[in-house]
Amino acid sequence: MGERGAAVVWDSGLLGYDLGGDHPFNPVRLELTIRLARALGVLEGVELLVPEPASEDELLRVHDLSYLTAVREAPMASWDVGHGLGTDDNPVFDRMHEATSLVVGSTLLAAQRIASGESKRAVSIAGGLHHAMRDRASGFCVYNDCAVAISWLLDNGFDRVAYVDVDVHHGDGVQAAFYDDPRVLTISLHQHPVTLWPGTGFVTELGGRQAQGTAVNVPLPPRTRDPDWHRAFTAVVPSLLGAFKPQVLVTQCGVDTHEEDPLADLSLSVDGHRATYRALRALADEHAGGRWLATGGGGYALLRVVPRSWTHLLATVLDRDVDPAAAVPAEWTRAVRHAAPNADLPTTMGEGKPTAFAPWGGVLETPVDAVVRDVRRAVFPLHGLDPDDPRD
Repeated sequence: MGERGAAVVWDSGLLGYDLGGDHPFNPVRLELTIRLARALGVLEGVELLVPEPASEDELLRVHDLSYLTAVREAPMASWDVGHGLGTDDNPVFDRMHEATSLVVGSTLLAAQRIASGESKRAVSIAGGLHHAMRDRASGFCVYNDCAVAISWLLDNGFDRVAYVDVDVHHGDGVQAAFYDDPRVLTISLHQHPVTLWPGTGFVTELGGRQAQGTAVNVPLPPRTRDPDWHRAFTAVVPSLLGAFKPQVLVTQCGVDTHEEDPLADLSLSVDGHRATYRALRALADEHAGGRWLATGGGGYALLRVVPRSWTHLLATVLDRDVDPAAAVPAEWTRAVRHAAPNADLPTTMGEGKPTAFAPWGGVLETPVDAVVRDVRRAVFPLHGLDPDDPRD
C-alpha cells in the first residue's frame, strides 16, 4: 500500500486518562495542544485517526496478567491493590484500565500505520507513558504504550527499532523492557539521575550481556540550556543511529525539559524543542527510511509550554513547520483566558531563545562535554565507533 502522508492519532476519549484533582499530569495540555494546532491550520485537511483500546493480548506483550487484573480491579477495590497503584504519583481513577488501554491503542495504531506502509510518519500525542514497568505503575504511567508498540513492531516486519527519549526523566520503563534485546536501541537524554527521579539512567547502564551497547544514557546537568543540550544530542545520537541502522525510529517527546517546567531543572525552550523535532525528523529520513513514530510524554507547564511545543511536534511530523515568530492565534488565547483569566499566556510560537551550538570537538569546553566523553567511551566501541574521533 502506498504512503498516504503522515498520520495523526487523536480522539477526545484520550482525555479520559485523568489522574484527577491537582495532579500535574493534566489532560488539558492535550486538549489545548489540539486546539492550538487547529487554530494555526496545522491539522487542516488531516484525518485524525480514532484509536481502539489495546487488547489484553497486546498489553501482555510487556505487562504481567496479575498487574492487568490489579489495574482493572483498583477503582472498585477497598483494599491496597499494590503494584504502584494508589500512590500520590499514580492515584487510582475511574475506568483506569479503559483509559490507559486507549492510550496504548493510540500508539499501537500509529505503529500499525507505519508497518502497513500507509504512512511513513505517525504521531500519538497522548502516548509516551515511558515509566510503566512490567508489574507496576510508575511516574504517572499505568501501561507502557511505547514498549507495547515496539514489541508489536518487532513481530510485524521490523528487526531493528531505535527508541530516542528526550523527556527530562530517564526512559526507564522502555529501557527495562528491552534491556536484554539486541534488536532495540534505547537512547535517553535526561537530567542527571543524582538530581532527579527516577534515579536511574547512568552512563554505566549499557544493556544486558547479550545486548551490550543497546542501552544508551546521556545524563545532563541541571540548568543545561538548548545549545549544550543539542551539542550532546548531536555528539551521540546520529552516530549510533548510523551504526545501528534501525528500520524505524520511535521517539518519546516529553517537554518537561523546559526551563519553566515545575517538576525538573533543565533549561530548554520551546525553540529548542522545535529544533529537536526537526533533528529527529532528519535522522529518521537518513537512518530509518523516513519511518518515524512520535509520542508525547511529560510536560507540566500546561498553558505556556506544552501546547506550543507539541503543536511544533505535530507540525514537524506533518511537514507543516510553524515559524517561531508566528503569533499565537487570538481564538486560542480567548478560549484559554475564559478558563484562566489571570494566566500569563504566550504571544508567539517561539521564545526567541538561541539554539545554535558548536559541535562537540573532542575536548572539554562546555559543561556537557564530560558527559559526552563518558557516554562515547562507554558505548561507541561496542558499535565499532571511535569515541575520541569527532567524525564518528
